[in-house]
Amino acid sequence: MINIQTYFNPISSNLFSAKNNWEATQIGRLIDSHVNDSFPDLKFSEIAFFNVNEFNGSENYASDTECSIRNFFYSYHHDKFPRVSDLGYLKIMSSRKETFEAIQNVCEFLLHNGTIPFIIGGGNDVSYAIYKAYASLDKFISLTSVDSKFDIGLDKDSLSSSSYFGKILADKPNKLFHFTNLAFQSYFVSNFATEMLNAMNFDSLRLGDLRANFSEAEPILRNTDFLSFDISAIQHSFACGNVYSSPNGLNGEESSRIMRYAGLSDKVSAVGLFEYNQDLDIRNQTAYLLAQMIWYFIDGYSVRKNELNPVVKSCIKYTVAFEDGKNEIKFFKSKNSGRWWMGVPFHKEGKRDAQMYYIACSYRDYEIANSGDIPDKWLKTFNKLR
Repeated sequence: MINIQTYFNPISSNLFSAKNNWEATQIGRLIDSHVNDSFPDLKFSEIAFFNVNEFNGSENYASDTECSIRNFFYSYHHDKFPRVSDLGYLKIMSSRKETFEAIQNVCEFLLHNGTIPFIIGGGNDVSYAIYKAYASLDKFISLTSVDSKFDIGLDKDSLSSSSYFGKILADKPNKLFHFTNLAFQSYFVSNFATEMLNAMNFDSLRLGDLRANFSEAEPILRNTDFLSFDISAIQHSFACGNVYSSPNGLNGEESSRIMRYAGLSDKVSAVGLFEYNQDLDIRNQTAYLLAQMIWYFIDGYSVRKNELNPVVKSCIKYTVAFEDGKNEIKFFKSKNSGRWWMGVPFHKEGKRDAQMYYIACSYRDYEIANSGDIPDKWLKTFNKLR
């Protein structure tokens, strides 16, 4: 058992100088923070925040000042605030390899104990260390990346923000069950890369297509274990604190909506916000937005429905049969939340009868099946399970 406190430096005690003036519902009064020698009690913690100022694989860089995101986040109100800890700042080790091992160890410890690690990065390549934490626990995961591009890189590239996903794909034994890129922008991505992801039965959703039907992001997040959010996917006018930002991208409301979907998801067990460069953050506009995005994740988490998989007695079941008379898809609609799932049959080694793997979907997938077509996410999941 590791002593997790040894991995962290505390936050500045100056943040708490006015704590007695905070109202009872302000987060600064409710959160359990690492201040001086007082470390949070993680025994019952549901979510644990910490900063990782590791930028060796990125063109962004760390600031010498206290993270300004906390100034906003701690001042916000929440009436149903869950048990949240602020672990402070991860200590940067003497080598990059050691720092990544520290991130992996911390995330592995938190995941093993049922606590959601929420990382404020750091380069986007920190995602690789978080993936390795899942892999070390022998867990297959579904990774969703909110990013303007795919970050596959080339085989010869070293680990960086532009190549981390390629390193995850190359990891052996591989524990990546599914990958989805949300909000990519076509001029940053080659057709070859898009076709490669599709051939691997992975998904990508272009920014324009996402905007056309934004609610389709909800089942994507409901199928996600780890959400990696590169803030360069957000428009420069909303998040200028990033060297990679561009004129186009998600706006503040859309970014917050994605985070709320992630909070609502019973499956999401790790989150990272990456590539925040505080020194470029004019008037703290980016910090303001990121703090609100964290708030929206918390808000979604506080009303989770405990519907990781549909329970037959709490769902309405619909069976869609196809014209060939051989194939059918079973859909499940929750009586409690109105959310949808599809059942994908597969044969488990040593089991004679088919098992059922449930994937979150939308009413639109049900409509597609009723029109005689097999929904894309059902087919891709079936191909991976067979």
